[in-house]
Amino acid sequence: MATTVSDTPPPGLTRRRFLGAAALAATGAAAGGVAGGEYFHHRARKQAAEFLSGRLFSDLTFDFTTRIALGASYYGCANPGKVFAIASQITDGDFESAYRAFYAAGAEAEGWAEEARQKNHDVSAREAYLWAANYYFSSLYFLDGTADPARLLPTWKQYESCWAEAAARFTPPVERVEIPYEGTALTGWLFRASDARQRRPLMILNNGSDASELDMFVMGGAGALARGYNCLTFNGPGQGDALWLKKLYFRPDWEKVITPVVDFALAHPEVDAKRIALAGVSQGGYWAPRALAFEHRIAAGIADPGVCNLAETWTRRLPKSLIRLLDAGEKEKFDREVGMVVRFNRRMKIMMAFRMRPYGMTSYYDVFQSVRQYDLKDVAAGIRCPMLVTNPEAEPFFPGQARELYGMLRCPKTLLDFTAEQGAALHCEVNAPGYRDFRIYNWLDETLA
Repeated sequence: MATTVSDTPPPGLTRRRFLGAAALAATGAAAGGVAGGEYFHHRARKQAAEFLSGRLFSDLTFDFTTRIALGASYYGCANPGKVFAIASQITDGDFESAYRAFYAAGAEAEGWAEEARQKNHDVSAREAYLWAANYYFSSLYFLDGTADPARLLPTWKQYESCWAEAAARFTPPVERVEIPYEGTALTGWLFRASDARQRRPLMILNNGSDASELDMFVMGGAGALARGYNCLTFNGPGQGDALWLKKLYFRPDWEKVITPVVDFALAHPEVDAKRIALAGVSQGGYWAPRALAFEHRIAAGIADPGVCNLAETWTRRLPKSLIRLLDAGEKEKFDREVGMVVRFNRRMKIMMAFRMRPYGMTSYYDVFQSVRQYDLKDVAAGIRCPMLVTNPEAEPFFPGQARELYGMLRCPKTLLDFTAEQGAALHCEVNAPGYRDFRIYNWLDETLA
């Protein structure tokens, strides 16, 4: 579905400011993002289109979300043929049809899982619960674009239930844990490489802005287990149940999150205290380096991709008139003018609802000011441990930032390019999880040796 913008300014909004703000809406650049539909940076869009040969949808939101679901098949969390069948039921650009197709696939797989569970087919039940969790979670990306986004929480709960059922049937079972955090607790999932509680290296997987526990299994967890690592992932503020149930929201000082996670990990005798790694995935490519600048008990860090300035992704196409309002502290005027654009541009409305939710803010001004705090310029030099920074060739959300972060680092460092030739050019290498793990874990094995 193409984004369209009227060329007539609404009452009370000057034509110049309206057209500037409308340009922002049309590009969807005020945070990028799957839900926005315009997830490619304006400079990378033409290049990225060349890399996306054979894509399933012309609408980039639909195509990228489907690619994520498809990529998960490498680690048994989807069936490729089923993903293609789901895609065939979706009208390109129609959010309701996309939600219904993925949701129906989730319900179907959950039914298979329940049938297998009742007959004590534990392996089959685990596999089908993973499929269901993947399809349910994929459906969530489309709900802000439908007439009934109130289905978000019930659908997320169905995802979470299926994930928990699958986790309980791993060998050994994935343990749901509670990590003490500022008077409450963060939910974590501890994957053990074997039943033997021997001391092993630990990979801590730090989620991004909108992914799931299942995504963390695909984007590092399965690879860790295969190589003899234990693995811990968790829902930080603004993620998973911390967002949906506990109403905890994003924060820029992520060391305040990671330090309790490390404290928790070190209380487990099977964790080798000298071989703990932290990998930040997607927006976690900001959070992991931020934490590592202050938390020095971690032996190696990975930013996939490298992110150093979150505000740039929100403001790169913001008209100068709105930048001036931000700089001047003109909250009422800024909210009014962005509100006009949101009112008259459906894609902008969808994107802002999706991207603002984990910040816990309803004011456009407040969220744009908040993201300005997410900047590693003054702290990156404090990182001491070796760092791996990935650099996908067609990175859409944070183009150029991997090299920028790499340049800021004063620790031992490696820049890892992922290319279209490898099938790994997109954000988080979603279409090449096996190759991604091959490169990342080879580096980590050598670094921790």
